[in-house]
Amino acid sequence: MTPFKLTEELLAKIEQLIEDQKGTELVSLMAEVHYADVAEIINELNEDEATYLIKLLDSDKTSDVLTELDEDVREAILSNLSVKEIAGELEELDTDDAADIVAELPDEIVQEVISEIEDKEHAKDIVELLRYDENSAGGLMAKELVKVNENWNVLTCVKEMRAQAENVTRVHSIYVVDNEGVLKGRLSLKDLLTTSTTAPIREVYIPKVDRVDVNEKPEEVAKIMQKYDLEAIPVVDEIGRLVGRITIDDIVDVIREEADRDYQMAAGISQGVEADDSIWELTRARLPWLFLGLLGGVGAAAIMGGFEEMIAQHAILFFFTPLIAAMAGNVGVQSSAIIVQGLANDDLKGSISNRLIKEMLLATLNGLILAVILLVFTWWWNGSFNTALAISLSLVAVIIVAGIIGTFIPLFLDKRGIDPAIATGPFITTSNDIFGILIYFWIAKLVLGI
Repeated sequence: MTPFKLTEELLAKIEQLIEDQKGTELVSLMAEVHYADVAEIINELNEDEATYLIKLLDSDKTSDVLTELDEDVREAILSNLSVKEIAGELEELDTDDAADIVAELPDEIVQEVISEIEDKEHAKDIVELLRYDENSAGGLMAKELVKVNENWNVLTCVKEMRAQAENVTRVHSIYVVDNEGVLKGRLSLKDLLTTSTTAPIREVYIPKVDRVDVNEKPEEVAKIMQKYDLEAIPVVDEIGRLVGRITIDDIVDVIREEADRDYQMAAGISQGVEADDSIWELTRARLPWLFLGLLGGVGAAAIMGGFEEMIAQHAILFFFTPLIAAMAGNVGVQSSAIIVQGLANDDLKGSISNRLIKEMLLATLNGLILAVILLVFTWWWNGSFNTALAISLSLVAVIIVAGIIGTFIPLFLDKRGIDPAIATGPFITTSNDIFGILIYFWIAKLVLGI
């Protein structure tokens, strides 16, 4: 299959067909285009063109297209659709996707849209999902699944599965519940096919099944599914009743969004933004950390001002200030990045003290190697062994302190329930710059006897 590529020529052709109101040609052109690629096209159209194309195509395709659109584009299109048209789109979607779209609708039309959905069971499931916190397993799950009762026999089970499977896009697992709906286990298709049709399901199902609570955080669900290589996982309520399932495609979205947040946080962007957002939104996201960097620079300048006499006597110390600050920032970011990654993957072992000791030893080794190189170079360049020694010893101390800070801060933040990804950005760089410069001039002052 050749990957779809949206060219300027294709986009111009689509825009011309829309302008000329050539609906038949457009439908024919879009017939073999995947819904994700249709969404890519619509994201490039203006509001009127996008709305025209959505209304032109069948709901069984456009419903999936809506889930792939940029949020602002989807909002604009939905505002141009009637309540009945929106309800028609929702009927074609799985309950989790439908609930996500309903949550974006203006409050004044939500009830009207829900009442227009002809499949009342589908509408009921959507309403139920809306009650859950969006940042929970309940807010992530879908209601579509296949479940059987432990008291049924195999023949009854097969009949019920056929009926239920009509509403499920993909059957990953068959879940077994009791008369109260409590999840008891899962059913192997192989066992189902090789067992007598009169055998009760309670004698066939597998009791062990991974599950998550409705209140579990999506990030924790992702860790469980990743660890056990699950394509889907059942969701249970507070008393163990099966209420839905989460599939791998939803988890991929969670992982991607979490990675985007962490990447922006590490770059010093305090809230989720995209390249196409307004200048004001981008400024609000970036300015707090830029202000922190400004304060850090002012603090570093103030520290250097306190050593003005020493700098006047040994001007070479001034020239190595950027190197010391850069090494402090780089080491701190390296250390914090490793810790944040370990926390994200839940593979950090041992106590905090052991982790700090390990990082200190690692920083010491790296610092000594770099310091020897710097000592030789500075001595050769400047001719003063004491000056070269002062700069090199400072480098070792700065690297050790930066490594400890870069390790401790993300662990501390994680213990306090704060996203440790914040520690890989300007926060850690700025703090290490200040400490690094202070340590640098303080050790130089001791060694040079000033």
